[in-house]
Amino acid sequence: MSRIAVIAGQGRLAPAVVSLLDQPLVYALDGYAPEGIDVQPFRLERLVPFLDDLVDHGVDRVVFAGAIRRPRLDPEAFDPRTAQLVPRILMAMQSGDDAALRIVLDVFEEHGLTIVSVEEIAAPLVPGEGILTGQPSDHDKRDAARGAALLEATGGLDLGQGVVVAQGLCLALETLPGTQAMLDFAGRHAGLRPNLNGAKGVFYKAPKPGQDRRIDLPVIGPDTVTQTAEAGLAGIAWQAGGVILLDQDEAIRRADEAGIFLWARS
Repeated sequence: MSRIAVIAGQGRLAPAVVSLLDQPLVYALDGYAPEGIDVQPFRLERLVPFLDDLVDHGVDRVVFAGAIRRPRLDPEAFDPRTAQLVPRILMAMQSGDDAALRIVLDVFEEHGLTIVSVEEIAAPLVPGEGILTGQPSDHDKRDAARGAALLEATGGLDLGQGVVVAQGLCLALETLPGTQAMLDFAGRHAGLRPNLNGAKGVFYKAPKPGQDRRIDLPVIGPDTVTQTAEAGLAGIAWQAGGVILLDQDEAIRRADEAGIFLWARS
């Protein structure tokens, strides 16, 4: 019998994915489990025995859902087979977290496990092209296009997946502190817009160019909408088919209440 396993990270994505699947097996790195769902913990130091266990339970597909941070590793906890992977993973980590994640995915696939994307198994969470609510102005559309170009240019540097553009200028770029920190910064510096009575600015979100879309797709949700409104921006635009939208009805309700737009941009 074919089964799917969810590797649950922190945040609201994993519970949303689990709710759309039929009796998945749900696991999380020890100490990094999300709230709201029951999970079985595992340790990265025993990755190979964990993968053997998945196969023994009939799992053939795995989906990663939620934020997974690099755990602290205990050298004494490694089993011999997982220890053999350490040089390979450490070498990849020198090229950044994305490269390290790709190596981990390779190890899963070497055990006969197929990595599937959230889009494949929970398509309702990834909106296709269209304006969900509100109406971006021509100025907003130009700012969104500028945001897309900026993320395309910075993607190879392995930075964040979001940017704030106002009147054609980059007001803030998402980096390690995350989306909320970027939006807080943009709100505090809204006065830098050339025309204070002009376009308010747009928060644009997209995957990094060349990103493996089976993992770490950008995520927005109702809290993102609230933070965008508090930053004084006109709305949120994102790459259609490339961004997960959590709790869509509530996100739209908050956007309507705040008078901002939500746009999955082609």
